[in-house]
Amino acid sequence: MVTSLPYFAFIAVPALAALACPFAARIKPRYADILANTALAVGLLTALSFIPEIAKPLTLQAWNMGTGLSVFNNDVFSLLMLITVYMVALCTAFYSIFHEMPDGRRGVWNALILVCAAAMCGVAAARDFFTLYVFVEVTAVASYALIAFEDRRESTEGALKYFFLTAPASTFIVLGVALLMLYTGGTSFGHLAQAMSSSGAGDSAVAIILGVMACGFMVKAGLVPFHGWTPDAYQSAPAPVSALLSGVVTKAAGVYALIRIALALRVIYPAHAANAVGQALMFFGALSIVIGALGAVYQRDFKRMLAFSSISQVGYIVLAAGAGTPLALAGALFHLFNHATFKTALFLNSAAVEKQTGTTDMRKLGGLEARMPWTALTSNIAILSTAGIPPLSGFWSKLIIIVALWKAGLQSYAAIAIFASVLTLAYFILMQSRVFFGKTPEHLAKVSEARAGMLLPPILLAAVMIAIGFYFPLLFSNLVEPAAKAFL
Repeated sequence: MVTSLPYFAFIAVPALAALACPFAARIKPRYADILANTALAVGLLTALSFIPEIAKPLTLQAWNMGTGLSVFNNDVFSLLMLITVYMVALCTAFYSIFHEMPDGRRGVWNALILVCAAAMCGVAAARDFFTLYVFVEVTAVASYALIAFEDRRESTEGALKYFFLTAPASTFIVLGVALLMLYTGGTSFGHLAQAMSSSGAGDSAVAIILGVMACGFMVKAGLVPFHGWTPDAYQSAPAPVSALLSGVVTKAAGVYALIRIALALRVIYPAHAANAVGQALMFFGALSIVIGALGAVYQRDFKRMLAFSSISQVGYIVLAAGAGTPLALAGALFHLFNHATFKTALFLNSAAVEKQTGTTDMRKLGGLEARMPWTALTSNIAILSTAGIPPLSGFWSKLIIIVALWKAGLQSYAAIAIFASVLTLAYFILMQSRVFFGKTPEHLAKVSEARAGMLLPPILLAAVMIAIGFYFPLLFSNLVEPAAKAFL
Protein backbone atom coordinates (compact mmCIF):
# COMPACT_ATOMS: atom_id res chain seq x y z
CA MET A 1 0.00 0.00 0.00
CA VAL A 2 1.20 3.49 -0.82
CA THR A 3 1.82 5.44 2.36
CA SER A 4 2.98 8.70 0.86
CA LEU A 5 3.34 10.33 -2.52
CA PRO A 6 6.78 10.97 -4.06
CA TYR A 7 6.42 14.70 -3.62
CA PHE A 8 10.05 15.49 -4.40
CA ALA A 9 9.78 13.83 -7.81
CA PHE A 10 6.59 15.72 -8.67
CA ILE A 11 8.41 18.99 -7.96
CA ALA A 12 11.82 18.04 -9.35
CA VAL A 13 10.73 16.74 -12.77
CA PRO A 14 9.17 20.02 -14.03
CA ALA A 15 11.86 22.06 -12.25
CA LEU A 16 14.69 20.19 -13.97
CA ALA A 17 12.84 20.33 -17.29
CA ALA A 18 12.54 24.10 -16.82
CA LEU A 19 16.32 24.37 -16.45
CA ALA A 20 16.82 22.32 -19.60
CA CYS A 21 14.26 24.13 -21.80
CA PRO A 22 16.40 27.19 -22.73
CA PHE A 23 19.28 24.89 -23.72
CA ALA A 24 16.97 22.62 -25.73
CA ALA A 25 15.55 25.66 -27.52
CA ARG A 26 19.06 26.68 -28.64
CA ILE A 27 19.34 23.41 -30.54
CA LYS A 28 15.85 23.72 -32.00
CA PRO A 29 13.03 25.92 -30.62
CA ARG A 30 10.44 23.14 -30.87
CA TYR A 31 12.56 20.88 -28.65
CA ALA A 32 11.50 23.08 -25.73
CA ASP A 33 7.85 22.33 -26.54
CA ILE A 34 8.55 18.61 -26.69
CA LEU A 35 10.50 18.65 -23.42
CA ALA A 36 7.84 20.63 -21.53
CA ASN A 37 4.95 18.50 -22.74
CA THR A 38 6.80 15.25 -22.07
CA ALA A 39 7.68 16.25 -18.50
CA LEU A 40 4.12 17.33 -17.73
CA ALA A 41 2.57 14.25 -19.38
CA VAL A 42 4.83 11.94 -17.35
CA GLY A 43 3.89 13.79 -14.17
CA LEU A 44 0.17 13.58 -14.90
CA LEU A 45 0.28 9.86 -15.73
CA THR A 46 2.31 9.19 -12.59
CA ALA A 47 -0.15 11.09 -10.42
CA LEU A 48 -3.09 9.25 -11.98
CA SER A 49 -1.39 5.91 -11.30
CA PHE A 50 -1.63 6.57 -7.56
CA ILE A 51 -5.43 6.88 -7.57
CA PRO A 52 -6.17 3.15 -7.02
CA GLU A 53 -3.90 3.02 -3.97
CA ILE A 54 -4.72 6.39 -2.42
CA ALA A 55 -8.46 5.85 -2.90
CA LYS A 56 -8.53 2.54 -1.04
CA PRO A 57 -11.02 2.64 1.84
CA LEU A 58 -8.31 1.67 4.34
CA THR A 59 -6.19 4.66 3.32
CA LEU A 60 -9.19 6.97 3.49
CA GLN A 61 -10.19 5.66 6.91
CA ALA A 62 -6.68 6.42 8.11
CA TRP A 63 -7.25 10.00 7.00
CA ASN A 64 -9.21 10.64 10.15
CA MET A 65 -10.07 14.19 11.08
CA GLY A 66 -10.99 13.17 14.58
CA THR A 67 -7.46 12.22 15.56
CA GLY A 68 -6.22 15.72 15.01
CA LEU A 69 -2.75 14.48 14.06
CA SER A 70 -3.58 12.92 10.70
CA VAL A 71 -5.74 15.80 9.52
CA PHE A 72 -2.78 17.54 7.94
CA ASN A 73 -0.81 14.46 6.86
CA ASN A 74 -2.95 12.96 4.14
CA ASP A 75 -2.30 12.28 0.51
CA VAL A 76 -5.85 12.41 -0.86
CA PHE A 77 -6.10 16.21 -0.93
CA SER A 78 -2.54 16.58 -2.23
CA LEU A 79 -3.06 13.98 -4.96
CA LEU A 80 -6.16 15.77 -6.21
CA MET A 81 -4.20 19.03 -6.34
CA LEU A 82 -1.25 17.42 -8.13
CA ILE A 83 -3.53 15.93 -10.78
CA THR A 84 -5.21 19.31 -11.25
CA VAL A 85 -1.89 21.14 -11.58
CA TYR A 86 -0.42 18.72 -14.10
CA MET A 87 -3.65 18.48 -16.11
CA VAL A 88 -4.03 22.24 -16.58
CA ALA A 89 -0.29 22.84 -17.08
CA LEU A 90 -0.16 20.11 -19.74
CA CYS A 91 -3.17 21.59 -21.56
CA THR A 92 -1.47 25.00 -21.45
CA ALA A 93 1.88 23.70 -22.69
CA PHE A 94 0.30 21.63 -25.46
CA TYR A 95 -1.84 24.55 -26.61
CA SER A 96 1.26 26.76 -26.57
CA ILE A 97 2.72 24.69 -29.40
CA PHE A 98 0.23 26.44 -31.68
CA HIS A 99 0.49 29.84 -30.01
CA GLU A 100 2.41 32.30 -32.17
CA MET A 101 5.59 33.72 -30.65
CA PRO A 102 9.18 34.27 -31.77
CA ASP A 103 11.05 30.97 -31.83
CA GLY A 104 13.80 32.52 -29.76
CA ARG A 105 11.44 32.90 -26.81
CA ARG A 106 9.95 29.41 -26.76
CA GLY A 107 12.57 28.13 -24.35
CA VAL A 108 11.83 30.85 -21.79
CA TRP A 109 8.06 30.48 -22.27
CA ASN A 110 8.09 26.75 -21.58
CA ALA A 111 10.52 27.20 -18.70
CA LEU A 112 8.14 29.65 -17.02
CA ILE A 113 5.20 27.24 -17.41
CA LEU A 114 7.28 24.45 -15.89
CA VAL A 115 8.50 26.62 -13.00
CA CYS A 116 4.90 27.61 -12.30
CA ALA A 117 3.85 23.93 -12.35
CA ALA A 118 6.74 22.89 -10.09
CA ALA A 119 5.89 25.65 -7.60
CA MET A 120 2.23 24.64 -7.51
CA CYS A 121 3.26 21.04 -6.90
CA GLY A 122 5.31 22.41 -4.02
CA VAL A 123 2.18 24.06 -2.64
CA ALA A 124 0.39 20.69 -2.77
CA ALA A 125 3.35 18.95 -1.13
CA ALA A 126 3.84 21.52 1.65
CA ARG A 127 3.33 20.26 5.18
CA ASP A 128 3.76 23.60 6.92
CA PHE A 129 2.48 27.09 6.30
CA PHE A 130 5.93 28.63 5.74
CA THR A 131 6.83 26.21 2.94
CA LEU A 132 3.38 26.70 1.46
CA TYR A 133 3.93 30.47 1.45
CA VAL A 134 7.34 30.16 -0.25
CA PHE A 135 5.92 28.08 -3.10
CA VAL A 136 2.93 30.42 -3.43
CA GLU A 137 5.33 33.31 -3.98
CA VAL A 138 7.33 31.36 -6.57
CA THR A 139 4.05 30.65 -8.36
CA ALA A 140 3.21 34.36 -8.27
CA VAL A 141 6.57 35.45 -9.68
CA ALA A 142 6.31 32.98 -12.59
CA SER A 143 2.75 34.18 -13.19
CA TYR A 144 3.85 37.84 -13.35
CA ALA A 145 6.36 36.95 -16.02
CA LEU A 146 3.87 34.89 -18.03
CA ILE A 147 1.21 37.63 -17.98
CA ALA A 148 3.69 40.25 -19.23
CA PHE A 149 5.45 37.85 -21.61
CA GLU A 150 4.26 39.43 -24.87
CA ASP A 151 5.53 42.93 -23.97
CA ARG A 152 2.22 44.56 -24.88
CA ARG A 153 0.95 47.54 -22.92
CA GLU A 154 -2.16 45.63 -21.82
CA SER A 155 -0.12 42.63 -20.68
CA THR A 156 2.30 44.76 -18.71
CA GLU A 157 -0.58 46.64 -17.10
CA GLY A 158 -2.28 43.37 -16.14
CA ALA A 159 0.94 42.00 -14.64
CA LEU A 160 1.53 45.19 -12.65
CA LYS A 161 -2.02 45.14 -11.29
CA TYR A 162 -1.53 41.50 -10.32
CA PHE A 163 1.71 42.40 -8.54
CA PHE A 164 0.63 45.56 -6.75
CA LEU A 165 -2.74 44.19 -5.62
CA THR A 166 -1.49 40.79 -4.48
CA ALA A 167 1.92 41.76 -3.06
CA PRO A 168 0.39 43.34 0.10
CA ALA A 169 -1.37 40.03 0.69
CA SER A 170 2.04 38.46 1.22
CA THR A 171 2.52 40.75 4.22
CA PHE A 172 -0.55 39.29 5.92
CA ILE A 173 0.61 35.75 5.19
CA VAL A 174 4.16 36.34 6.49
CA LEU A 175 2.76 38.07 9.58
CA GLY A 176 0.44 35.13 10.22
CA VAL A 177 3.26 32.60 9.78
CA ALA A 178 5.50 34.57 12.18
CA LEU A 179 2.77 34.84 14.81
CA LEU A 180 1.99 31.15 14.46
CA MET A 181 5.64 30.30 15.03
CA LEU A 182 5.83 32.54 18.12
CA TYR A 183 2.57 31.33 19.62
CA THR A 184 2.68 27.58 18.94
CA GLY A 185 6.40 27.01 18.41
CA GLY A 186 6.04 25.76 14.84
CA THR A 187 4.25 26.20 11.54
CA SER A 188 3.77 22.60 10.42
CA PHE A 189 0.25 21.27 9.98
CA GLY A 190 1.00 18.30 12.25
CA HIS A 191 2.50 20.47 14.99
CA LEU A 192 -0.49 22.81 14.91
CA ALA A 193 -2.93 19.89 15.09
CA GLN A 194 -1.03 18.35 18.01
CA ALA A 195 -0.87 21.65 19.89
CA MET A 196 -4.57 22.26 19.45
CA SER A 197 -5.52 18.70 20.33
CA SER A 198 -3.49 18.84 23.55
CA SER A 199 -5.11 22.12 24.58
CA GLY A 200 -8.48 20.40 24.79
CA ALA A 201 -10.43 23.48 23.70
CA GLY A 202 -10.62 25.94 20.86
CA ASP A 203 -7.81 28.46 20.94
CA SER A 204 -9.09 31.84 19.81
CA ALA A 205 -5.56 33.27 19.42
CA VAL A 206 -4.62 30.64 16.85
CA ALA A 207 -7.94 31.19 15.09
CA ILE A 208 -7.15 34.91 14.83
CA ILE A 209 -3.70 34.13 13.43
CA LEU A 210 -5.22 31.80 10.85
CA GLY A 211 -7.70 34.58 10.04
CA VAL A 212 -4.82 36.99 9.33
CA MET A 213 -3.32 34.47 6.91
CA ALA A 214 -6.74 33.86 5.36
CA CYS A 215 -6.97 37.57 4.48
CA GLY A 216 -3.79 37.27 2.43
CA PHE A 217 -4.86 34.10 0.68
CA MET A 218 -8.28 35.56 -0.16
CA VAL A 219 -6.48 38.27 -2.15
CA LYS A 220 -4.38 35.64 -3.91
CA ALA A 221 -7.57 33.70 -4.73
CA GLY A 222 -9.25 36.79 -6.21
CA LEU A 223 -12.25 36.75 -3.89
CA VAL A 224 -14.57 39.75 -3.72
CA PRO A 225 -13.75 42.46 -2.61
CA PHE A 226 -10.11 41.61 -3.37
CA HIS A 227 -10.80 40.71 -7.00
CA GLY A 228 -9.70 43.95 -8.70
CA TRP A 229 -6.68 42.36 -10.39
CA THR A 230 -8.46 39.26 -11.70
CA PRO A 231 -10.42 40.49 -14.79
CA ASP A 232 -7.55 42.66 -16.07
CA ALA A 233 -4.92 39.94 -15.58
CA TYR A 234 -7.04 37.26 -17.24
CA GLN A 235 -8.03 39.49 -20.15
CA SER A 236 -4.60 40.93 -20.90
CA ALA A 237 -2.54 37.76 -20.43
CA PRO A 238 -1.53 35.65 -23.45
CA ALA A 239 -4.34 33.25 -24.30
CA PRO A 240 -2.79 30.05 -22.85
CA VAL A 241 -1.78 31.91 -19.66
CA SER A 242 -5.39 32.96 -19.04
CA ALA A 243 -6.32 29.27 -18.95
CA LEU A 244 -3.45 28.53 -16.57
CA LEU A 245 -4.34 31.41 -14.24
CA SER A 246 -8.03 30.60 -14.05
CA GLY A 247 -7.66 26.83 -14.15
CA VAL A 248 -5.13 26.31 -11.41
CA VAL A 249 -2.92 29.28 -10.35
CA THR A 250 -5.54 31.00 -8.22
CA LYS A 251 -6.51 27.60 -6.79
CA ALA A 252 -2.96 26.73 -5.77
CA ALA A 253 -1.96 30.23 -4.65
CA GLY A 254 -5.11 30.99 -2.69
CA VAL A 255 -7.98 28.51 -2.58
CA TYR A 256 -5.85 25.50 -1.60
CA ALA A 257 -4.42 27.41 1.36
CA LEU A 258 -7.89 28.56 2.42
CA ILE A 259 -9.08 24.95 2.49
CA ARG A 260 -6.02 24.06 4.58
CA ILE A 261 -6.96 26.81 7.01
CA ALA A 262 -10.54 25.49 7.10
CA LEU A 263 -9.14 22.05 8.00
CA ALA A 264 -7.12 23.61 10.80
CA LEU A 265 -10.21 25.34 12.12
CA ARG A 266 -11.97 21.97 12.37
CA VAL A 267 -9.31 20.89 14.85
CA ILE A 268 -9.66 24.09 16.87
CA TYR A 269 -13.44 24.24 16.59
CA PRO A 270 -14.99 20.78 16.03
CA ALA A 271 -18.35 22.57 15.87
CA HIS A 272 -17.77 24.04 12.43
CA ALA A 273 -20.02 27.10 12.85
CA ALA A 274 -18.37 28.19 16.09
CA ASN A 275 -15.60 30.31 14.59
CA ALA A 276 -15.54 33.78 13.12
CA VAL A 277 -13.00 32.86 10.43
CA GLY A 278 -15.28 30.17 9.02
CA GLN A 279 -18.17 32.63 9.04
CA ALA A 280 -16.01 35.18 7.22
CA LEU A 281 -15.01 32.63 4.58
CA MET A 282 -18.67 31.79 4.00
CA PHE A 283 -19.62 35.47 3.74
CA PHE A 284 -16.87 36.37 1.26
CA GLY A 285 -17.47 33.15 -0.65
CA ALA A 286 -21.17 33.96 -1.04
CA LEU A 287 -20.36 37.58 -1.91
CA SER A 288 -17.98 36.38 -4.63
CA ILE A 289 -20.62 34.02 -6.01
CA VAL A 290 -23.14 36.82 -6.43
CA ILE A 291 -20.84 39.70 -7.46
CA GLY A 292 -18.92 37.50 -9.88
CA ALA A 293 -22.14 36.29 -11.55
CA LEU A 294 -23.63 39.79 -11.74
CA GLY A 295 -20.36 41.20 -13.06
CA ALA A 296 -20.28 38.57 -15.81
CA VAL A 297 -23.73 39.61 -17.05
CA TYR A 298 -22.52 43.10 -18.01
CA GLN A 299 -19.30 42.11 -19.80
CA ARG A 300 -18.83 42.53 -23.53
CA ASP A 301 -15.46 40.78 -23.80
CA PHE A 302 -15.38 36.99 -23.98
CA LYS A 303 -12.34 36.57 -21.71
CA ARG A 304 -13.48 39.21 -19.24
CA MET A 305 -16.84 37.46 -18.82
CA LEU A 306 -14.99 34.21 -18.12
CA ALA A 307 -12.84 36.03 -15.55
CA PHE A 308 -15.89 37.19 -13.59
CA SER A 309 -17.35 33.71 -13.91
CA SER A 310 -14.16 32.33 -12.33
CA ILE A 311 -14.59 34.69 -9.39
CA SER A 312 -18.11 33.34 -8.91
CA GLN A 313 -17.05 29.68 -9.11
CA VAL A 314 -14.16 30.19 -6.67
CA GLY A 315 -16.79 31.59 -4.32
CA TYR A 316 -18.53 28.20 -4.27
CA ILE A 317 -15.32 26.49 -3.19
CA VAL A 318 -14.57 29.00 -0.42
CA LEU A 319 -18.19 29.03 0.79
CA ALA A 320 -18.09 25.25 1.20
CA ALA A 321 -14.68 25.38 2.89
CA GLY A 322 -15.97 27.97 5.36
CA ALA A 323 -18.98 25.79 6.20
CA GLY A 324 -16.46 23.19 7.32
CA THR A 325 -18.71 20.13 7.49
CA PRO A 326 -17.29 16.87 6.12
CA LEU A 327 -19.66 16.88 3.13
CA ALA A 328 -19.02 20.58 2.43
CA LEU A 329 -15.24 20.08 2.47
CA ALA A 330 -15.56 17.10 0.12
CA GLY A 331 -17.71 19.26 -2.17
CA ALA A 332 -15.11 22.04 -2.08
CA LEU A 333 -12.34 19.67 -3.16
CA PHE A 334 -14.51 18.15 -5.89
CA HIS A 335 -15.58 21.55 -7.24
CA LEU A 336 -11.96 22.75 -7.23
CA PHE A 337 -11.09 19.97 -9.68
CA ASN A 338 -14.25 20.46 -11.76
CA HIS A 339 -13.65 24.19 -12.03
CA ALA A 340 -10.18 23.52 -13.40
CA THR A 341 -11.63 21.34 -16.18
CA PHE A 342 -14.46 23.53 -17.42
CA LYS A 343 -12.74 26.89 -17.01
CA THR A 344 -9.55 25.72 -18.72
CA ALA A 345 -11.64 24.46 -21.63
CA LEU A 346 -13.51 27.76 -21.91
CA PHE A 347 -10.39 29.92 -21.82
CA LEU A 348 -8.66 27.75 -24.42
CA ASN A 349 -11.74 28.04 -26.62
CA SER A 350 -11.71 31.80 -26.17
CA ALA A 351 -8.10 31.69 -27.37
CA ALA A 352 -9.17 29.71 -30.44
CA VAL A 353 -11.92 32.24 -31.18
CA GLU A 354 -9.46 35.12 -30.78
CA LYS A 355 -6.91 33.47 -33.06
CA GLN A 356 -9.46 32.70 -35.80
CA THR A 357 -11.39 36.00 -35.66
CA GLY A 358 -8.86 38.46 -34.24
CA THR A 359 -11.13 39.60 -31.39
CA THR A 360 -12.84 38.54 -28.16
CA ASP A 361 -15.31 41.43 -28.26
CA MET A 362 -18.69 39.67 -28.33
CA ARG A 363 -20.26 42.64 -30.12
CA LYS A 364 -18.10 41.81 -33.14
CA LEU A 365 -18.76 38.08 -33.08
CA GLY A 366 -21.67 35.81 -33.96
CA GLY A 367 -22.70 32.79 -35.97
CA LEU A 368 -19.47 30.88 -35.36
CA GLU A 369 -21.14 27.54 -34.59
CA ALA A 370 -21.30 26.56 -38.27
CA ARG A 371 -17.70 27.65 -38.84
CA MET A 372 -16.19 26.42 -35.57
CA PRO A 373 -18.42 23.45 -34.62
CA TRP A 374 -15.97 21.67 -32.30
CA THR A 375 -15.14 24.86 -30.44
CA ALA A 376 -18.87 25.56 -30.05
CA LEU A 377 -19.59 21.99 -28.88
CA THR A 378 -16.90 21.85 -26.23
CA SER A 379 -17.84 25.35 -25.07
CA ASN A 380 -21.46 24.25 -24.66
CA ILE A 381 -20.41 21.23 -22.58
CA ALA A 382 -18.14 23.37 -20.38
CA ILE A 383 -20.85 26.02 -19.96
CA LEU A 384 -23.48 23.48 -18.94
CA SER A 385 -21.05 21.94 -16.47
CA THR A 386 -20.21 25.36 -15.01
CA ALA A 387 -23.91 26.16 -14.59
CA GLY A 388 -24.50 22.84 -12.82
CA ILE A 389 -26.67 21.14 -15.42
CA PRO A 390 -27.00 17.35 -14.98
CA PRO A 391 -25.49 14.93 -15.60
CA LEU A 392 -22.19 16.79 -16.14
CA SER A 393 -19.50 16.94 -13.45
CA GLY A 394 -20.25 20.50 -12.31
CA PHE A 395 -23.79 19.50 -11.38
CA TRP A 396 -22.62 16.93 -8.85
CA SER A 397 -20.06 19.10 -7.07
CA LYS A 398 -22.55 21.97 -6.80
CA LEU A 399 -25.22 19.57 -5.59
CA ILE A 400 -22.91 18.28 -2.85
CA ILE A 401 -22.15 21.84 -1.74
CA ILE A 402 -25.82 22.87 -1.71
CA VAL A 403 -26.90 19.74 0.18
CA ALA A 404 -24.06 20.18 2.66
CA LEU A 405 -25.08 23.80 3.31
CA TRP A 406 -28.71 22.84 3.74
CA LYS A 407 -27.92 19.98 6.14
CA ALA A 408 -25.69 22.33 8.15
CA GLY A 409 -28.63 24.69 8.68
CA LEU A 410 -27.24 27.27 6.27
CA GLN A 411 -30.33 27.48 4.08
CA SER A 412 -29.74 31.12 3.11
CA TYR A 413 -26.31 30.29 1.68
CA ALA A 414 -27.76 27.27 -0.10
CA ALA A 415 -30.38 29.53 -1.69
CA ILE A 416 -27.66 31.94 -2.85
CA ALA A 417 -25.78 29.05 -4.44
CA ILE A 418 -28.90 27.91 -6.30
CA PHE A 419 -29.77 31.43 -7.46
CA ALA A 420 -26.24 32.02 -8.75
CA SER A 421 -26.33 28.76 -10.72
CA VAL A 422 -29.42 29.98 -12.54
CA LEU A 423 -27.74 33.33 -13.17
CA THR A 424 -24.62 31.51 -14.44
CA LEU A 425 -26.70 29.62 -16.98
CA ALA A 426 -28.37 32.88 -18.05
CA TYR A 427 -25.18 34.84 -18.77
CA PHE A 428 -23.54 31.89 -20.49
CA ILE A 429 -26.55 31.45 -22.76
CA LEU A 430 -26.18 35.15 -23.54
CA MET A 431 -22.50 34.61 -24.30
CA GLN A 432 -23.13 31.63 -26.55
CA SER A 433 -25.84 33.46 -28.46
CA ARG A 434 -23.48 36.37 -29.12
CA VAL A 435 -20.44 34.29 -30.05
CA PHE A 436 -21.69 31.11 -31.71
CA PHE A 437 -25.32 31.64 -32.70
CA GLY A 438 -27.21 34.17 -34.79
CA LYS A 439 -26.17 35.72 -38.08
CA THR A 440 -22.52 35.73 -39.05
CA PRO A 441 -21.09 39.22 -39.65
CA GLU A 442 -19.63 39.77 -43.09
CA HIS A 443 -16.11 40.18 -41.76
CA LEU A 444 -16.28 36.65 -40.28
CA ALA A 445 -17.59 34.94 -43.41
CA LYS A 446 -14.26 33.24 -44.10
CA VAL A 447 -13.54 32.10 -40.54
CA SER A 448 -12.76 28.38 -40.20
CA GLU A 449 -12.33 25.93 -37.33
CA ALA A 450 -9.16 26.06 -35.27
CA ARG A 451 -6.35 23.61 -35.93
CA ALA A 452 -6.79 20.05 -34.65
CA GLY A 453 -4.02 20.47 -32.09
CA MET A 454 -5.76 23.49 -30.58
CA LEU A 455 -9.00 21.52 -30.31
CA LEU A 456 -7.51 18.48 -28.58
CA PRO A 457 -7.21 19.88 -25.00
CA PRO A 458 -10.82 21.22 -24.87
CA ILE A 459 -12.14 17.96 -26.34
CA LEU A 460 -10.30 15.87 -23.75
CA LEU A 461 -11.46 18.17 -20.92
CA ALA A 462 -15.05 17.94 -22.19
CA ALA A 463 -14.72 14.15 -22.15
CA VAL A 464 -13.55 14.32 -18.52
CA MET A 465 -16.63 16.40 -17.59
CA ILE A 466 -18.94 13.90 -19.26
CA ALA A 467 -17.18 10.84 -17.83
CA ILE A 468 -17.19 12.18 -14.27
CA GLY A 469 -20.84 13.12 -14.64
CA PHE A 470 -21.98 9.69 -15.80
CA TYR A 471 -19.73 7.71 -13.47
CA PHE A 472 -20.32 9.94 -10.47
CA PRO A 473 -22.30 7.31 -8.44
CA LEU A 474 -19.25 5.03 -8.58
CA LEU A 475 -16.90 7.92 -7.86
CA PHE A 476 -19.06 9.10 -4.96
CA SER A 477 -19.31 5.71 -3.26
CA ASN A 478 -15.60 4.92 -3.65
CA LEU A 479 -13.95 8.31 -3.15
CA VAL A 480 -16.14 11.30 -2.28
CA GLU A 481 -18.26 9.64 0.39
CA PRO A 482 -15.31 7.90 2.12
CA ALA A 483 -13.42 11.21 1.99
CA ALA A 484 -16.38 12.96 3.62
CA LYS A 485 -16.55 10.32 6.34
CA ALA A 486 -12.82 10.73 6.89
CA PHE A 487 -13.44 14.33 7.95
CA LEU A 488 -15.51 13.09 10.90
